[in-house]
Amino acid sequence: MSSPFTDRMGRPLSWSEAVQKIAVRFYNYWLELVTGFLWYIVGAMPSHVVRRFFYRMSGVQIGKGSTIHMFARFYDPTHVRIGEGTLIGDQVVLDGRASLTIGNHVDVGTGVMFFNAEHDLRTDDFRPIEEPIEVGDYVFIGPRAIILPGVKIGKGAVVAAGAVVTKDVLAMSIVGGVPAKEIGKRSGELKYRLGRPRLFQ
Repeated sequence: MSSPFTDRMGRPLSWSEAVQKIAVRFYNYWLELVTGFLWYIVGAMPSHVVRRFFYRMSGVQIGKGSTIHMFARFYDPTHVRIGEGTLIGDQVVLDGRASLTIGNHVDVGTGVMFFNAEHDLRTDDFRPIEEPIEVGDYVFIGPRAIILPGVKIGKGAVVAAGAVVTKDVLAMSIVGGVPAKEIGKRSGELKYRLGRPRLFQ
């Protein structure tokens, strides 16, 4: 017996495809409840300790001495990994629909957006594409920068405020602009530790 189900494009689905889509739909409902709790309840709590507890409980891996400031947005916390001594600014988007790995002693400014999912504009069904993002140790990402799917940012690189990073960034490079291009080089041996997170932020 044929299945009565169709996808959003109106194409017929087999019973097994329909069951799989139903399971995915219920998982997504659960994920939306979790992320809503993280966005609107946990993210508004003015305590680093409390936020770290709930973020770790939801699946975010956060290294020793790292913190995420208030009002962070997650789309799937289970694929977000943050190293040690890293500071994530307020109102940052940490996508997580694919792997998002942020290294040690990374400084991420206010309002930075990491997106590791987008739509394939070349297909007739506008299907999603998910690609991992990797950020090396000692990277600085300025406020309001946007990091797009599949990007790797090398150790010690700097991304200027407002830049849109569409391609890999080499270690110790300084990039800026839309789309981001190399505008300089960083030098020296990177051994520093970032300062403490601000209270109540």
